[in-house]
Amino acid sequence: MSRRRTCALVLSLLLLVIGGAGQAQAVGYRYWSFWDLTGGKWNYATQGPSTARPSDGDVQGFRFAVSADSQDASKPRGHADFASICAKTPAQAGHKRVALVIDSGTTADAPGAETPPAPRTVCARVPADATTAEALAAVAKPLRYDTNALLCAISGYPRTGCGDQVATSRTAPSATAKADADADAEDNASAKSEPTRHGPSLGLLAGVVAVAALGGAAVWQTRRRRP
Repeated sequence: MSRRRTCALVLSLLLLVIGGAGQAQAVGYRYWSFWDLTGGKWNYATQGPSTARPSDGDVQGFRFAVSADSQDASKPRGHADFASICAKTPAQAGHKRVALVIDSGTTADAPGAETPPAPRTVCARVPADATTAEALAAVAKPLRYDTNALLCAISGYPRTGCGDQVATSRTAPSATAKADADADAEDNASAKSEPTRHGPSLGLLAGVVAVAALGGAAVWQTRRRRP
């Protein structure tokens, strides 16, 4: 194999590695996702907060993060249960109590230079026919919505933007597993920050190293075969 052909092979392999990394880039959206706690597990809500009507004793959560879709969405972090969240809010005739978990996410998902507030839990006591949006408004003002009734801000966070498009290197399957792992780890370790999603992945670096090693071996073989 000539040196020219060797270089061409190495360049082609390197482009394949880099091209594969580029395909991992995806488009996500920065928004508040809405969750129901069922059987101790968070499930992406099937209704929006403006139409959902929780029952007395329900636990619901909101998480601000960048995600591509419901399969990619990050769940609220930390332990949550109705008994502990609403322990100091007594029942009242004609009303219901809804435990809410409000997780403003991490700095990696924050827009601009904003700092996300710490995650918190709150018990909303509202009329029996109230929606989740009404329960949220009772305990987490100011809320901000866009013209399509999309929830943009809880307790004034974030100050601007609503469902903004964001480039992300996450893929849906790994992101879901990562969000679950982060939730468990942060529940046991005081809400550790999620690692940044920017920069080259370990797979990309390993691929570049492998291609470099292959190229070096090919050049060595070419030199060895010279008379």
